[in-house]
Amino acid sequence: MRISGGKARGIPLRVNKKSGIRPAIETSRERVFSSISQKVENARVLDLFAGSGAYGLEALSRGAAHATLVEKNRLVYSDLHTNLMAVQKSAQLPLDSGRVAKRDVLEFLQDPSPFAYDLIFIDPPYAELEKLCPKIFSLLASNHYLCGDGIAVLECPGDFNFEPNGWVHKRTIGKEKKGSPVHRIFETAP
Repeated sequence: MRISGGKARGIPLRVNKKSGIRPAIETSRERVFSSISQKVENARVLDLFAGSGAYGLEALSRGAAHATLVEKNRLVYSDLHTNLMAVQKSAQLPLDSGRVAKRDVLEFLQDPSPFAYDLIFIDPPYAELEKLCPKIFSLLASNHYLCGDGIAVLECPGDFNFEPNGWVHKRTIGKEKKGSPVHRIFETAP
């Protein structure tokens, strides 16, 4: 698995095979980033359930100003930190352009954000989507994690239909068929 675009294009991302994470597929990431490219430049990015860091690191490579990667899996943390440093070095980014938070996502979101993010990636374990998504979107809204014109991108199976309160589903990237991952783009309701 590699960074697919931007200054760090081609940089391999390390993933611990024993971690049980499901890394975002490169072609799927390319489709997402080509669709949201206008939102990436100089963006503050939050990558929840970061795993390999593919979403947040791809955003940094493509011009985001900062990425916060949240992951609690101890088997992934070391590789995630290594991946961040490799992308920063390749793209010649300052060390403060990214950080890794070794925390449970729901615990992390309990704290009000010190600033709003322009772009939030949410890629929870599929088996826990129904349990986690309502809580995540509620905390994102109540603790003001997303800026006014920002977007949240949820990766989920095509047959997972979810309409969070206080949010507007703008569009879906990918084909909505059982088993295939899609990306649902959300904005906060006006």
